[in-house]
Amino acid sequence: MKQAVIVSTARTGLAKSMRGGFNETHGAVMGGHAVRHAIARAGIAAGEVEDVYMGCGFPEGATGNNIARESAIWAGCPVTTGGVTSNRYCSSGLNAIACAAQQIMTDGTDIAVGAGVESISLVQMGGINLKNFTEEHLLKAHPALWMTMIVAERYGISRERQDQYALQRQQRTAAA
Repeated sequence: MKQAVIVSTARTGLAKSMRGGFNETHGAVMGGHAVRHAIARAGIAAGEVEDVYMGCGFPEGATGNNIARESAIWAGCPVTTGGVTSNRYCSSGLNAIACAAQQIMTDGTDIAVGAGVESISLVQMGGINLKNFTEEHLLKAHPALWMTMIVAERYGISRERQDQYALQRQQRTAAA
């Protein structure tokens, strides 16, 4: 089994919720900033990162959608870099680091990022804050990040056909 090691770290500073220095900063900007600097400190290219695992205690509103993927793209990773957002409340970031390590040790990934992000100021208690759902830079550069999954009914793809395709992919994986 491969070993997983932490080769670099980065983080943002701390600020008070609702009135601090990051009050109106989108989660993708904060997460992307930390990921970008961790990549730079590791001395690798952003394109070498295969997957970004990001924990988020409140993955809704401005940290909803798939904040891990949005942060990866904001950090300069290519669109081929995957993103997994997980929620374990207080241990979300730690869980994401464990998942990244597990991916390296068991599934053959060479480089993964494990991280955490929160933007309490933009995740208003009392409902999803859709005012800050998108992040300006990413929306211009990669608008597809906010597009929902295509509905199979729209294209006449039956559940049976989806299951057949899933089985075919599993068989191809096993054969490989």
